[in-house]
Amino acid sequence: MRSGRIFDLKRFAIHDGPGIRTTVFFKGCPLSCPWCHNPEGRSPDRELFLRSTRCTSCGACLSACPVGALRRTDGTVEIDRARCVVTGNCADVCPTGALEIVGREVTVSGLLSTLERDRPFYDSSGGGVSVSGGEPLAQADFLIELLAACRDRRLRTTVDTSGYAPREVVDEVVGLADLFLYDLKLIDPVAHRRLTGVDNEPILENLRALASRGAAVVVRIPVVPGLTDALDNIEGIARFVASSGIRYPVDLLPYHRAGVDKFARLGIACDVESTEVPTDETMARLASVFREYKLHVMVGGRPYGED
Repeated sequence: MRSGRIFDLKRFAIHDGPGIRTTVFFKGCPLSCPWCHNPEGRSPDRELFLRSTRCTSCGACLSACPVGALRRTDGTVEIDRARCVVTGNCADVCPTGALEIVGREVTVSGLLSTLERDRPFYDSSGGGVSVSGGEPLAQADFLIELLAACRDRRLRTTVDTSGYAPREVVDEVVGLADLFLYDLKLIDPVAHRRLTGVDNEPILENLRALASRGAAVVVRIPVVPGLTDALDNIEGIARFVASSGIRYPVDLLPYHRAGVDKFARLGIACDVESTEVPTDETMARLASVFREYKLHVMVGGRPYGED
């Protein structure tokens, strides 16, 4: 069976599809959204997390590093990431867990043995297996084999995706997944490229492809103040979804600050560090736009208003 790289596996998840789920987080994403709440999923490579608040500056990691990529500074350690080769030696000897390797190889068979443990919870709640990231479509062969294996075992599957992938990948995955959680961030192509680093045309075309195949989809929109919450952006997305041929439900996801600390752990500047969460009034105003287009709208996974 194929192997792939993941950075987390979350059991008893309740926000990644219906019911109780186990979510597999794939490593690697072609987008670079500044509001990303899983920046450790961006790079396909293994990376080193540093939780400086846990560091006691004991020095054990310094002698363990084979390339001298660590040094003491201000009561903690500092990583020379250009020099670091991510052997994991430093994390192995760290007594407090301040250093952690993010990213590990797994096989489909190995994952299945873990996923099967929670089958009673899936069956009792209507849940199943979710794949997220990062971007699961970026590891297409591994994803397809995992989804096929889950289908063979009657495990329901949900794919949480940005939709940025070759059309042939989407065409193959659509026959294997039970549900797609499909992100639409920005409707304007210039703004989309500026903020995410990629064009949105493949994303929009792939959503049309899912609609033409009758796939089950929930469109999810991250609401990030000053970046994605402009009325013209929201109206443009509502208009696009309403014209897709299938009136997909829409879930507005309020920005949260869970990713800010993770950027720091990776030594990456966070462009939204000072961004606050959107107000309830903002979320209600944006939800009303989708109501005007006769779309079922949710806010943070909860229904808004009445159909």
